[in-house]
Amino acid sequence: MTVRRLVLALGLAAAPLAITPAAAHETMVALAAAAAPVPKDQLMKPPADAAHYVVVSDAGKHGDQWRWQLPDGSTAYRWSQELRGWISEVDQVVRLGSDGMPEAVTIRGVTISGDAAETFAVKDGKASWTSTSDSGSAPAGGYYLPAGGIGLANSALIERLVAAGAAGVNLLPSGKATLALGPTQSITGPGGPKTVQLAFVRGVLASPFPVWLDENKRYFADIGGMSLVPAGYEGAVKAMRDVQEAATAAEVKAIAARFLTAEAKRPVLFDNVQLFDADKGQFLANQSVLAQDGKIARIGVAGSIEAPAGAQLIDGRGKTLVPGIWDSHMHIGDDWDVLANMANGMTSFRSPGTEIDRAKSTTARRKSGELLMGEPFISAIVDKKDPLAAQGAEVVSSEAEAIAAVRKIKNAGLWGVKFYTSMNPAWIKPAAAEAHRLGLHVHGHVPASMRPSEAVAAGYDELTHLNFVVMESMPQEVVDKANTRQRMEGPAKFFKNVDLDAEPIKSFIAGLAAKKTVVDPTIVIFESMLTQDGGKPAPAYAPYMNIISPVLDRSFKSGGYPLVEGYTRDDYRKSFANMVKLVGKLHQAGVPIVAGTDGWGIELVRELEIYRQAGMSPAAALQSATIVPARVVGADQRIGSIAVGKEADMVLVDGDPSKEIGALRRVVTVVSDGYVMDGDALRKAAGYSGRPK
Repeated sequence: MTVRRLVLALGLAAAPLAITPAAAHETMVALAAAAAPVPKDQLMKPPADAAHYVVVSDAGKHGDQWRWQLPDGSTAYRWSQELRGWISEVDQVVRLGSDGMPEAVTIRGVTISGDAAETFAVKDGKASWTSTSDSGSAPAGGYYLPAGGIGLANSALIERLVAAGAAGVNLLPSGKATLALGPTQSITGPGGPKTVQLAFVRGVLASPFPVWLDENKRYFADIGGMSLVPAGYEGAVKAMRDVQEAATAAEVKAIAARFLTAEAKRPVLFDNVQLFDADKGQFLANQSVLAQDGKIARIGVAGSIEAPAGAQLIDGRGKTLVPGIWDSHMHIGDDWDVLANMANGMTSFRSPGTEIDRAKSTTARRKSGELLMGEPFISAIVDKKDPLAAQGAEVVSSEAEAIAAVRKIKNAGLWGVKFYTSMNPAWIKPAAAEAHRLGLHVHGHVPASMRPSEAVAAGYDELTHLNFVVMESMPQEVVDKANTRQRMEGPAKFFKNVDLDAEPIKSFIAGLAAKKTVVDPTIVIFESMLTQDGGKPAPAYAPYMNIISPVLDRSFKSGGYPLVEGYTRDDYRKSFANMVKLVGKLHQAGVPIVAGTDGWGIELVRELEIYRQAGMSPAAALQSATIVPARVVGADQRIGSIAVGKEADMVLVDGDPSKEIGALRRVVTVVSDGYVMDGDALRKAAGYSGRPK
C-alpha cells in the first residue's frame, strides 16, 4: 500500500457529511462550520438505490462508499470505514456547474486525521475554500480538488478529464491534470462480463496515478494495495491490478534504462570530499574514494588516488560522501515510489510487510535491471483472520496455519516474518521458533493483550514502532486493545506521565539491551500525529513543499491525531517529548536502533533529526541509517559502509551532516551497485520539480 495512492483514491485525509437527502447544501455548510466534527449519527444516510462501492485489500473488506443524487441536483457521497481500528465516517456533497466544474463542495465527519470539515464555493467569479489544512481563494474556472474528502467523489473529476481530452483540466488551488487511456481488461461481476479500461492521470501527484473506466469511459474503480471497486466486483481486483502493474512497470522500465547504462558504470573518483566512515562512526576530512567495477577500489587522502582512464571525476569540495542510505521501514509501493526513494539516496531498504507476489516481482525486475530500486530486504505480514487484520497479510486461523505461513514466506525467498496486532499471542512462540529454524528475522507489532517484553521472550528479534515499546508501561485495558486505535490513543494520553528511570521501563530497556533486541522507532510518525494542529507543514515535510505536488502540499499541512475527550494537544506533545527521551534511553543502553519512516521515505532525515534531539551524535544517527541496518540484515560485510572491497553504494550530499544532519536531504549524486546517477536527474524522473530546501 502506498500512502500517496490512498490520499487520493480513498480519501484517507478527509471526512464526509450527515443529514437526510432532503436537507440542502446550506444546512450542510452550517453544520460543517461547527467546532467539533459532525458525529456519525448526523451524517447523511445513503438511500437503498445509492451506487455502492467497497474498500478492499487482499485481507478482506475494510469499508464502504456510496454515491447518489440529491433533489437539488447535487451529488452526495458517504464513506464508512474501520481499518485496523482507525475510523473514517465522512459525507460529502458536490454541486457542479454547467461547465462541469464544482460550484459548491461540503465535507463533514472524521478520519484518522481528525475533523474532515471542508467547504468550497464559487460566488461572483471567485472561488473560496476552507479546510483543516488551509484556506484560500482564487479566480473561478478550475476544478477544485479537496484537501480531504471521499475517494469516490473524485469520479466526477475523472469523467471531466475524459471529456477534456488532451486539453486537460485546470485545478484549484493550482495545477493542471490530463488523462491518457491505457489497455483494456475483461472482468466479470454482478452484471456479467464487462470490459474496463485503465487510464493514467498526470498533473495531480508527482507521478501518474492509475484509475479504471467502464465501457462508457466513466469512472469504475481505483486499484492498489487498498482498492475501491463497485460492490460485487471484488473478485476482479487481481486481474485489474496485474494489468495496471504491468503498464506502470513498462513506463518505469524505460526510465531505468536511461540511468543503468554502461556509461554510468564507468569508474568514478570522488576527490576532496568529507567521508563518513560508518564502521568507526567518524567523519574524515579531505578524502578521495575510487569506485570501479561496482566495488570500492581505493580510499585515501585527497589528491592521492589517480583516476583510471575514462573515469568520472567528481570534485567533493563542500560536500560529504556517505554510504547509501537505508530506510528500515519502507513498504514497497508502486514502481514510481521506489524510483523516488532512489532519488533521495536510498540504495537499500527494509520492507516490513509486502505481499509475496509483489515482493517476488520487484526483486526479480530489480535484478534484471528493469526497475530502478534500492536493494530490498522484505518481510511478509502474518496476522490472525479477524476484522482488524492487517491489509495484505497472510491471514491464519490456527497455530498450524501460522507455522505454515512462516514456511511459505521462507519458500518465497523473503528475509523475515512480521507478526501483527490481531495475532493470537499463544501462536507467536511456536511460529517464531519455526522462523528462526528457517533463518528468518522475526519482528512486528505486538499482539493485543501481549506486552513487548512478552513478545521478546516469545521470540521477537525486533520491535516495530515506538508505540509498541511504550506498551510496556501502558494500562492493561490499553494493551488488551492494541489492535485498535488504542495503540495510538493510549501512548498519546498516558506516556507523558511515565518515568523512564523507574519500573517497568527501566528493567525493560535493560532487557532489550542485554538481548540486543532491535528497535525500529519510526518516531517521525508520532511527531506528525501527536504534535501537529494543522495549517502548517509538519517538520518532516516542510523541506518538500512546492516541489512534489500541490495536492501533497495540502496533505502535508493536515492536523495530527484527533484529540480524545479530556486531553489537549499539549498533553499529546508531552507524551511525544517523553517518546523522544525514550529513544535516547534506548540508545544509551546499547539497544540497536534502525531508522525507518513507514511513509514516503522523504521523512527519513527528519527521523534522524529527532534522534539528534534524543541525544544521539550525528555519527550515531547516521549509523542507524547505514551500517546498523546492514548488520541487522546480515549484509554488513558487503554494504552499509564505504570500505575497500564493499559494493559501491554511496551518496554525495551538499553540506556537512556532522554539523547539520539535514544536509542529507541535499542529494547531489547517487551511486547504487556502481551506477553513478545525478541527483537532480533522478528527482526530475520521479516527478520532483527541484531540490528539497
